[in-house]
Parts: sequence; structure tokens; C-alpha cells
Amino acid sequence: MIARADLEYELPPERIAQAPVQPRDAARMLCMARDTGQLQERRFGDLPDLLDARDLLVINDTRVIPAKLRGVKASGGRAEALLIERRPDDSWIAFVRCGGRLRAGLALRFGELEARVEAVSDDGVCRLRFPEAQIGDVDALLNEIGEAPLPPYIRRDEALSSDLNDYQSVFARTPGAVAAPTASLHFSEDLAARLRTASVTLHVGPGTFRPVRSERLEDHTLEPERFEVPEATAQALRETRAAGGRVVAVGTTVVRALESTGGEPGSGRTGLFITPGHEFRAVDSLITNFHLPGSTLLALVMAFGGVDAVRGAYAHALEKNFRFYSYGDAMWIS
Repeated sequence: MIARADLEYELPPERIAQAPVQPRDAARMLCMARDTGQLQERRFGDLPDLLDARDLLVINDTRVIPAKLRGVKASGGRAEALLIERRPDDSWIAFVRCGGRLRAGLALRFGELEARVEAVSDDGVCRLRFPEAQIGDVDALLNEIGEAPLPPYIRRDEALSSDLNDYQSVFARTPGAVAAPTASLHFSEDLAARLRTASVTLHVGPGTFRPVRSERLEDHTLEPERFEVPEATAQALRETRAAGGRVVAVGTTVVRALESTGGEPGSGRTGLFITPGHEFRAVDSLITNFHLPGSTLLALVMAFGGVDAVRGAYAHALEKNFRFYSYGDAMWIS
């Protein structure tokens, strides 16, 4: 079992990509052989030439909602909210930042959208309630006034008109995520059309990016996220294996969804935290990005590719000026 220190590495701030490359599939891709650790540099658009016709790419079809809201408190002070998940009673779980004390009963306004803080938990997560008269209009209003919930390392004083499109994959179908499954951002429509694909849904939440604070990885708890592995996808996995093809997970979210069910159909919430020593049942290959130091995402990649091999690949990527994080370059552990 590795410790938190094994997930650390030094990353110069200028290596954090602030915008995606255009076209999307022009991103660089560092290929690492899972069995030998051998490295090869390619372009993401080369992917069809590197795959076997029997291989199956599994993508996450979650759609990022414009969940970031900027507004004011009733007193006039600035306020900002990140909507995380709509509850069955039409309230929302959210992170709220504002000047002064955050308390139940606080009234907020985001453009035409009014909200009231119903409860505040010890960890700062709030429950927000919109007026009944606006509940049916919330989704439409979010599309008008909401911003892409970009991670804090993508620095923006103000939202760009391109953010909502840039931070959305070509596979996005099912609304519910507040963070993009970033490995999918490298696909163009044309590239996707040339590949054999199946889909799962995992609505990415902010807990995915919370750093590991515990010295022992097994003491860290990963916040559960909603997911579904459809029967059609489970059947495609079975057919791929029977034909001798590989199941290629596009992103860590796909790995977590498939490994939560062993590749069988299923749905619910998964808090599966994959660390070195995990025995993979459903995934043969992984396309991913270069992840934050100390993150659960990096722990998963090390579990799949091997701790020393992945550390070597990251060192190579740093030396060769690869771009890191959400809008950065790709890594394929084949």
C-alpha cells in the first residue's frame, strides 16, 4: 500500500493548461505500455491507428451543467454558488461563498434566480432552495446565467463565451455533472465517429478532486457519485472480450463505474476509491489526463499502470513539456 507522499510531484504553474488545443484531437498523447512501462509520444488523433478493430472504448456520457452562479446577498455583498446536485425535493446541495457568516435563512440573488440558504453543514456545504414559482424555470435560467464550473486552477476573472463548449465533451448527453470527464475532451466528432464506443454515466462531483489528506490512502473517503452501467454496455463488454478485444476506459470516471459493477449492468452511487493493489475486473486499457499531485485520480492511475511506471511517465511528461490537468494533454496506458 502506498502513502500520500507517493502521490506528490513538483509541477511548475505554467504547465497547467488554461485552454484546450484546437482542434481537440491535436493534443499530444503519451503512450505507456502497461506491461513494460515503455513510452512513446503520439498525437491524440493517431488513436484509430493504434487500436484494434475489436477494441471497445467506453466513454462517460455525463453532461456538465452551467452550475457556477455569481450574484449578491440580500444586503448587497457579492456571493458565488456552485450547484452540486438537485435533491428529490427540488432543493440543491451547493457550495456557497460570500462575505460574512454563511447561515440558514440567508437570501441570495443570481440574476433573475432567487435562492435561500436552508441549512449549512459543518464542512461548509449548503442546501439551497429556490422559490416554488421558479422551480420549473431553474434549468432554463441556469442555461442563461450559469457559467461552466471550471476548476480553480483554470484562472478566469470573468467567464469566456467559449467555456461552456470547451468544457463539454462531444459525448455529453445526460445532464448532472459539475466537472467534466476530461479524458473525453480530446475527441472531435470526426474522431469519435471512427471508433467503436459504448457509454456509462457517472456524474462527476467536486469530491473527485479533493486532495488526499490522510497519511494512509485507505483512510481517505471518496464522496459517492451517481452512476449507471447500462445493459447494452455490459453486453458490448462481453462481446469485446469474447472476440479478443480490449476494453479501453476513457477516463478515471469510466474506470470507477465499470469496476463498481465488475462490468455488469448496475446503477446507484459509488464511492469506490481505487488504489494500488486493486484487482481490475472490467478494464484492460486506460486513456486519461495528467492529474493533480495528491489526488485520488493519480492514485487510480498508479493502481492501473504501476506506481514506479506512472511516476516515470510523469517525469517524462514534465521533461518534454506536456500540458497538465483538465485542458492538458493525454496519457494512454495500453
